Amino acid sequence: MKLRELTTIKEMLSQIGTIRFLYPNLSEEKYESYLLEMVLHNYTQIAVFDNDVCLGITGCWSATKLWTGKYLEIDNFVVNPEYRSKGIGKMLTDYVEKKAIELHCSSIVLDAFTGNFGAHRFYYNQGYTPKGFHFVKILDEKKMTV
Repeated sequence: MKLRELTTIKEMLSQIGTIRFLYPNLSEEKYESYLLEMVLHNYTQIAVFDNDVCLGITGCWSATKLWTGKYLEIDNFVVNPEYRSKGIGKMLTDYVEKKAIELHCSSIVLDAFTGNFGAHRFYYNQGYTPKGFHFVKILDEKKMTV
């Protein structure tokens, strides 16, 4: 297995099959339009490959907030269900942590859906703890991916 950072939209688009394990109804057009906007804000992806097969992928980007200073955010973390519990998620979080240290970040943050208990357990096991609640007010559900 090999880790690779994806920095171009073309590279990211080619892994839509893995992203669809998280967002099954995501169209290529919508994915590309989101990526075009996200890449402008430091968004990259890290993927684990076995030969040319993507086993897991996560997006990440850095930013700054008053409460934390510079931080790295994990976004859209997904491992192919056939390859879960094989260390792929840990490979991704270890790489993200190394990247955050290199970027002089104070912390790594992420969101996990409230009902995704498997993800909660995984993140706890990687040393993440809840710091607060991420409140959402849906304005137009039709514009959302999930």
